[in-house]
Amino acid sequence: MTVQRDELEGRWTDAGPAASPGFAAVSRPEPPAEPRAVPLLNIANVLTVLRILIVPLFLIALFAHGGHETEWRWIAAGLFGLAAITDRIDGQLARKYGLVTDFGKLADPIADKALIGAALIGLSMLHDLPWWITIVIVGRELGVTLLRLAVVRRGVIPAGRGGKLKTLVQSVAIAVLLLPLSGGFASAGMDLMYVAVVLTVVTGLDYVVQAARLWFGSPGGSHAA
Repeated sequence: MTVQRDELEGRWTDAGPAASPGFAAVSRPEPPAEPRAVPLLNIANVLTVLRILIVPLFLIALFAHGGHETEWRWIAAGLFGLAAITDRIDGQLARKYGLVTDFGKLADPIADKALIGAALIGLSMLHDLPWWITIVIVGRELGVTLLRLAVVRRGVIPAGRGGKLKTLVQSVAIAVLLLPLSGGFASAGMDLMYVAVVLTVVTGLDYVVQAARLWFGSPGGSHAA
């Protein structure tokens, strides 16, 4: 019995290779899905920009009418608190909804340092905060920024709990000092600021250690910010 060529071809086409003994079906791998592009104009970045824009308004309110008028100090404290809250919210939104962008990575720490630095310098100029505290905190932030630039090609040191606690205590201490309070409340603000200074120095030293490990090739993460 002879089998025509077209009959064999027809069987091959209808049944496919999986139907023939000795052959296994081979599925083509699906191409990997391309990562979703994150728009630059998103709620997290808008809040970061808003925080930067609040800084000059905060300074205007802080120095209005000599810097010690009760009404304006309440306004300055409110603006500072609003900006500090946006710092908390924009980071959570960026992580939860995948809105992390290169712009946000750059602008967010700039906004934080601008707000804290402006508040510290302003309070020192108004003689409500010793200059040495402002110099220590601002100097630490500038030093950490330079370290980031120095080791960025070798790795990134993420923020840790110590750095987040430091930022929180700094913000609360500044907010209390901004309020037109007296007596025990004012003392509580300075006590918090002393705690913030200790945390600032300790986390700064920790950051130096982590940066040195990266620079010399030793494995290790970070616990500072």
